[in-house]
Amino acid sequence: MTTVPSRRKFLQSAAAAAAGVTIVPRHVLGGTGYQAPSDTFNVAGVGVGGMGRSNLTALASQNIVALCDVDFGYVDRKYADLSSQLEQARKQIATLKANPNAPPPQGPGRSMTPAARLEAAERRAANVEALIAKAGKAKRYQDYRQMLAEQKDIDGVVVATPDHTHAAVAMAAMSLGKHVYVQKPLCWSVHEARALAKKAAETKVATQMGNQGHSLDDARKGFEYIQGGYIGDVKEVHIWTNRPHSYWPQGLPRPAATPVEDKWATRDIANRLANAMAGNFAVPQGMAWDLFLGPAPEVPYHPVYHPGQWRGWVDWGQGALGDMGAHLVDHPFWALELGMPTTIETVSTPFNGVCYPTATMTHYQFAARGSKPAVKLTWYDGGFKPPLPEELGDTPLVEEGGVLYIGSKGKLLQDTYGANPRLLPQSLHDSAGTPKQTLPRIATSHEMNWVEAAKGKTPASSPFEYAARLTEVMLLGIVSLRAGTKIHYDAASMRVTNSEKANDFLRREYRTGWTLSE
Repeated sequence: MTTVPSRRKFLQSAAAAAAGVTIVPRHVLGGTGYQAPSDTFNVAGVGVGGMGRSNLTALASQNIVALCDVDFGYVDRKYADLSSQLEQARKQIATLKANPNAPPPQGPGRSMTPAARLEAAERRAANVEALIAKAGKAKRYQDYRQMLAEQKDIDGVVVATPDHTHAAVAMAAMSLGKHVYVQKPLCWSVHEARALAKKAAETKVATQMGNQGHSLDDARKGFEYIQGGYIGDVKEVHIWTNRPHSYWPQGLPRPAATPVEDKWATRDIANRLANAMAGNFAVPQGMAWDLFLGPAPEVPYHPVYHPGQWRGWVDWGQGALGDMGAHLVDHPFWALELGMPTTIETVSTPFNGVCYPTATMTHYQFAARGSKPAVKLTWYDGGFKPPLPEELGDTPLVEEGGVLYIGSKGKLLQDTYGANPRLLPQSLHDSAGTPKQTLPRIATSHEMNWVEAAKGKTPASSPFEYAARLTEVMLLGIVSLRAGTKIHYDAASMRVTNSEKANDFLRREYRTGWTLSE
């Protein structure tokens, strides 16, 4: 077992970070209805340096009892930055108090009232402060299997590792009766998605996927516009994102010494790039690279994989569709009750089978559902975008990404996470007003909604029952890409009917020593 680094340095930096911080009123910690210590929930985090840190921040009103990560050197660097986050939160609070009616920034929170923005900022500051205090005291592990075997006080596990280990960690935790919160995409393969949903149903633990937009008021308002018939029958949906550019690398060759000819075609340049990146790079001190690899094939360490660059590599991630589909495909899948697609075809810039291409388009066909018509849904990433709706004139589509629904009576636009739903043309939006509310609003963060579900107080916003099906739709786009063909899908039997090769990509063979614990 790899030795986990000492917490002394972390505790020292944490104490320094907390020094001089303005203490936020205790009642805002964890949102409305601060609970007594006896009502808190024991949380363990697996993969705690990236999104895991954000999730634990949102859960800092609870007991953070264990941290598990393969690279605590990276984790400590990320947690040392919490002091600057506290400073930013304090400045935001001061600004909101001084000018509560200032225009809100662009993003998912733009529709919040000034009072709600102030409460959110105070909650954020209190949670960051609490995480500094609690994370330094949590027991540390590098292997989640050791953590689950040894630490018996864990109520729930947050899984924010790279995509390829989501299923293994979550299955092991659920098998022990632990509630699980898993980052998006839920898993790496269609088979894993089915297995996770089955295990969640069997164990009856509270589950949640980290597609936090599903809990936004705006996302629910968009659902109500669609379900309320404000744009009529929807037969066409377009979804786009600006990922992966400026976020993580894609379209790269595997670093390796490769024969190079004196030619400069695209393939030759890729070989030169593979040679340029080749080298014997030392694994970061204290990092357990074999644990990072988990069930995936054995590959030598390279800094172009870790830290934070794994998402574009087929062994570990699911590219832009796997990453942002959970925040974008989610909304039409939900509002239109799409179910499983019948055909899927992904086209792309050149793809070497190892690293996802720089840009893709995926065409999904969904069958009619009762009185609802068939739907063609198109996904765009890497710079591809749908045609500009004529109702927008010269106003460009939001660069980060969004969803465009084409209905028989009008159109609906949503930003990433389902934010800022608006009807097109503007005259339709103005005359329609606010849709009738049919969905409950989530009063807490997405993470705290999971805790409340685990305590039996409310349903989870995006449980595996739903999230596994959404993830399956996303991953079928990757299956088509890897198979290099349009696929016809029989969801009932989880089988591609026109390509045996494609069926191989619905699951993965785990590396020796790793199992899914089905």
